[in-house]
Amino acid sequence: MTSVPQPTAPEPAAPAPGGREPIVQVVDLVKHFPLTQGIVFKKQVGAVKAVDGVSFDLFRGETLGIVGESGCGKSTVARLLMNLEVPTAGQVLYKGEDITRLSGRALKAVRRNIQMVFQDPYTSLNPRMTVGDIIGEPFDIHPEVAPKGDRRRRVRELLDVVGLNPEYINRYPHQFSGGQRQRIGIARGLALRPEVIVADEPVSALDVSVQAQVINLMERLQHEFGLSYMVIAHDLSIVRHISDRVGVMYLGKIVEIGSDEAIYEHPTHPYTQALLSAVPVPDPEARERRERILLSGDVPSPADPPSGCRFRTRCFKAQARCAVEEPPLAVPEVFRGTGSPAGHLSACHFAAEMPLVVPGE
Repeated sequence: MTSVPQPTAPEPAAPAPGGREPIVQVVDLVKHFPLTQGIVFKKQVGAVKAVDGVSFDLFRGETLGIVGESGCGKSTVARLLMNLEVPTAGQVLYKGEDITRLSGRALKAVRRNIQMVFQDPYTSLNPRMTVGDIIGEPFDIHPEVAPKGDRRRRVRELLDVVGLNPEYINRYPHQFSGGQRQRIGIARGLALRPEVIVADEPVSALDVSVQAQVINLMERLQHEFGLSYMVIAHDLSIVRHISDRVGVMYLGKIVEIGSDEAIYEHPTHPYTQALLSAVPVPDPEARERRERILLSGDVPSPADPPSGCRFRTRCFKAQARCAVEEPPLAVPEVFRGTGSPAGHLSACHFAAEMPLVVPGE
């Protein structure tokens, strides 16, 4: 059997700017998918450690962006927040209540307040249902939100809110473009007036111009309805545009988390620095002065992650200590008490700022 970390009591979250309170707290969240051998008598021979000890807070009215390479565990974290996957260990606290232990009516009540916008607008909508039925389906599950005779009016209002013609209520998904389908998905997510929306790659399947429209729509709806977002994305520029705070994941763990300015302007973890060095720069002069960080090797298997620091096999700062001691996610000692923007949480023994653009002469 594979041992997993045991959950610990959550520490009091640091107050967010503006005095906001955490609405969701994730504490030492773990999800291991078992690897089995045999047909009749199955035996567990290992586990894929998709999420392996993730902790963060989501504050009221804020947007938390989660970035990282494919396979790092971002989408698994999203499914765990929705309780679509049962965690191996850890807690997901919604208003102080651990939703991983809920079932039946209690879980149904929580899911009304935590909704999801899925990645692919082409497969997340049932092609056999009209737009009215798709957006109105949450009312069938939670009839207390909208009386039966009032649902059609509510669906028309939701279509108008997301910028679609209410007369489209009887159309089918194949009659819409990708951007319009994603708006339908957002309208479905808003139907129950949730407090939290988990958006898994909400614009990755869309054209660039449509991406901007959907992102601007999400920002407007956040201000109108007081929503809290957790946005998962690959595009670092989109995450910066929409997020108040950003968490960087690598191989099942968060390696750096802080405000958008702290992460993008003052990154201290080598992995974050490598990701940002690969972002296209529109200024030709800055692009010429830019220092590109190339990582060696491939991403290790989550079924057999490296000992100590998981990033050490590709890190340009790795030393002997990294192989035997796992760095904690904490403010680097060199920045503690300095008030520097680089004084945010980073899981690296040798965390330090590195200018990605060499100053011009």
